[in-house]
Amino acid sequence: MSGKIRFAPSPTGYLHEGHLLSALYVWAAAKKWNLKVHLRIEDHDQSRARPAYIAGIREDLAWLGFKYDSESIQSARGLVYEAALQKLVAKSLVYPCYCSRKQLLAENPQSETGEIVYQGKCYYKTRDERRETRELSTSDIANASRHPERSEDNSEGECCAHARMGITEPKSWGFAPSSKILNSTSAPHSLRFIVPDKFIDWHDLRLGDFHENPKLQCGDFPIRDRDNQWTYQFAVCVDDIDEGITHIVRGEDIRNSTARQVALMEALGRTERPVYLHHPLIVDANNKKLSKRELAHSLRQDKEAGITPEMLFGRVCYKAHLTENDAPRTLIDAISIIMEHL
Repeated sequence: MSGKIRFAPSPTGYLHEGHLLSALYVWAAAKKWNLKVHLRIEDHDQSRARPAYIAGIREDLAWLGFKYDSESIQSARGLVYEAALQKLVAKSLVYPCYCSRKQLLAENPQSETGEIVYQGKCYYKTRDERRETRELSTSDIANASRHPERSEDNSEGECCAHARMGITEPKSWGFAPSSKILNSTSAPHSLRFIVPDKFIDWHDLRLGDFHENPKLQCGDFPIRDRDNQWTYQFAVCVDDIDEGITHIVRGEDIRNSTARQVALMEALGRTERPVYLHHPLIVDANNKKLSKRELAHSLRQDKEAGITPEMLFGRVCYKAHLTENDAPRTLIDAISIIMEHL
């Protein structure tokens, strides 16, 4: 087997034990399946990303001994994301959503995991507005045919009549507005991807088979937020396609994103799905996953306290229930232990 796998931390804080466990799984998978490793800095959230954290990711990986074959950073890939957006717009799969966070919480149900399941308020609003526009344009065409003196060319047809009205999108577009219209309003809005209402079957190498309908899990989801930033779901799908990622190894907390990402990647033209494996998480004393938002203890804090990489590898393997004790282990040993669980 050959291909490419990615390690994709977000620079919204320094790396912690959860990142280290994920890195060990990624590098173990790369060694077992003969994959190249790509480092992706996922700084799509510019409100939280910091240059110091970006530098910290590279420094910590070097200190720990992880080597990778290539690197990218999302903030430098704006043109790639714009091109992908145009593909969805051309397929009538995008619409603007003006709902605020408060409205979303008040007007939509939540899933068992607490996620908002968007019911399509702005989808139907946009569809109805589009229908009204089409009715107006049809009336204008009819009037033009009854009054040929109003036309520059009696044989101009529907397309030219639409052009005079400023309606230049192809007839094949249903109700979805063009990218020009998507960006023309000053009102804060996100852009949502129209999720197909169907069940998607996918396989996880560790957890088995899944049969999920993202329309029921989350509904149409944002691909660009109200602050004009690309969302995680959109950016990672575009990146995984553009960067040729064949294997995705990540934590169980992202498992629920898989079906929706499959749907989005297929809409963007990907025909062969990545291989998926979702690994277990390290949790804190309250049985919650480690999080930068919760100020999880960072690896560089350990480094400053004199903790060695070998001590960290042993501690993380033990906390992940991969070993019976937290004795120090080399990077090679830690990777070999995880390879046995792939």
